[in-house]
Amino acid sequence: MMHTLLHTDLRFGVIYSDPVGGTYDVGCVGEIFKHERLVDDRFFLICKGQERFRVTNIVRKKPYLVAEVNWLEDRPSSDEDLEGIADEVESCMKDVIRLSNRLNGKPVKEAQDLRRNLFPTPFSFFVGSTFEGAPKEQQALLELEDTAARLRREKGTLRNTLNYLSAASAVKDVFPSS
Repeated sequence: MMHTLLHTDLRFGVIYSDPVGGTYDVGCVGEIFKHERLVDDRFFLICKGQERFRVTNIVRKKPYLVAEVNWLEDRPSSDEDLEGIADEVESCMKDVIRLSNRLNGKPVKEAQDLRRNLFPTPFSFFVGSTFEGAPKEQQALLELEDTAARLRREKGTLRNTLNYLSAASAVKDVFPSS
């Protein structure tokens, strides 16, 4: 597959699969920005997620999966204050970062502009990408076709994380480690 990618447009589909849930229908296009061939014929890749898709038909399974897809775009939100929700999510992220740094003994400094002038939709995908170690949650966010719904779900996840970190911080304050 890598040889084909390196001789074409460096884009490929990524789909989440697990032993329990199987292969999911919604994935995203990954674009290779940098690659390095290793001595054992493997590759080190730096990729960025692009458009989302839903698999409509499996064309081939071997040597790698090839499928027909429909491209997914978020439905327009009618009367939602997307900027306001995105600002709330950014605020929650800053609180999580601050408290996480405190718990891990890192310098507590104010997180800078996490949105980096991103509109709400790309910002919502950035937030989801930070939920490392929670692939099913990331998959659920990827499948949502409404920016407001995605941001609200992310805000809920961040608030749960903040509650957990607050409790851990309180315990650490009461029982400091030696």
